[in-house]
Amino acid sequence: MKNSVKVLQIAFTYIGTVVGAGFATGQEILQFFTRYGKWGILTILLSTLLFVWLGTKMMLLAREIKAASYEDLNRKLFGERAGRALSLFTLIVLIGVNSVMLAGAGSVFMEHLGLHYQTGLWITLIFTFLLLGRGIKGVMQLNSIVVPLMLILSLVIIFNTAVSPGAARFLTLETDTPLLAAWVSPLMYSAFNLSMAQAVLVPIGSHTESRKAIVMGGVIGGAGVGFMLMAGHFALSANMPGIVQYEIPMGSIAQQLGTTVQLIYVLLIFMEIFSTFVADVYGVTLQLKQYIHVPPMLISVTVLVICYVTSQFGFSSLLSVLYPIFGLFSLFWAFMLGAYKSKGKTGN
Repeated sequence: MKNSVKVLQIAFTYIGTVVGAGFATGQEILQFFTRYGKWGILTILLSTLLFVWLGTKMMLLAREIKAASYEDLNRKLFGERAGRALSLFTLIVLIGVNSVMLAGAGSVFMEHLGLHYQTGLWITLIFTFLLLGRGIKGVMQLNSIVVPLMLILSLVIIFNTAVSPGAARFLTLETDTPLLAAWVSPLMYSAFNLSMAQAVLVPIGSHTESRKAIVMGGVIGGAGVGFMLMAGHFALSANMPGIVQYEIPMGSIAQQLGTTVQLIYVLLIFMEIFSTFVADVYGVTLQLKQYIHVPPMLISVTVLVICYVTSQFGFSSLLSVLYPIFGLFSLFWAFMLGAYKSKGKTGN
């Protein structure tokens, strides 16, 4: 029973870490999969296989080397000097992404709940600080609440779409984009999200004694991400091409289901942002702890202050430069992870 709970905690944390704001709003699904029409089904299946394989392998490798943070994993894959440099680059991108997520949380409070933007920021920061005190257990417990709710909402969206006139459109939807782009897209999507998720998956792997729990958690987590991708793609395809005009396409679909479902959806968007934000700040804290010998909570507070300050000015221009570079790095990183030959099974 205890092992089953651990498996589900790993799976839910995996899903919750990958499912950030871009995923929740539907923009990532639209840009990486649905725009490629009927090819979206096959490319989502490919992406799911990569999430299952590489996510599980990452956690097992972290367990094998007893990684203190994702930097230890990168050193193992790339060597001391290159691993340290790439981890620093990942750190900058993570802080940038977290700043954007924090700004997104403020926007949710302002636009959908009628509260002040700064109120949204401070609520997010305070609850993040409180949860970080619980360490990796707090991160996993949070996702054990948020992710089941997200899965239930995905099922509601699937059932609603199944009775709509455009339900079968995901099988016939045509696209003008090149076929090569359709097949590169899931590679980019999986690699990028996995390289970002290493901040959380590495400490999960190193803190989990049972090899079997990691394998089962990785398989269920990767499959869960694939299920949510497919649910979103199914709903978005049924509303193509008109859905493209919306900044939050999944929000438009939720609106069709009534006020109650829309309110639940808005709260879930915030919870998805919040759970990813907490997990990333925790991962960044672990990496900085290897260099800065002060209490971890002091590091976390400093990271939160940096995220708060940068969320006031906007990080979009910097991220527009960093994202493509980080995307290429992610592909190389995922290839190195996939090609790495582990010493073999250790423990149960």
